[in-house]
Amino acid sequence: MSETPVDLDKHRGMAAQKATDIRRALADVEANAKLQRDRQAALELQLLTVPAESWPEAVAKARYVLNLYAADLAPTDTHHRDLVATVLADLTRLAGES
Repeated sequence: MSETPVDLDKHRGMAAQKATDIRRALADVEANAKLQRDRQAALELQLLTVPAESWPEAVAKARYVLNLYAADLAPTDTHHRDLVATVLADLTRLAGES
């Protein structure tokens, strides 16, 4: 038995290799998306259950929620986008981060 693995991809045609590469890339993206959703759920559970112990922690929570809200706004909703941007700028200024 040989110690080196056999590269099966080189025994197939180019179209089959490309199809396999696409399937692998899609599987990788889906796995990363699930991991990202799991991390986001864990973060949101922590934000929901652990009270902020300082103003900077409260600001961080508010930023997260405002960014979630802004992500769902229609691109044409410039009024609400401007409002979110202004509130985020106020939070940064008041937190002394400017």
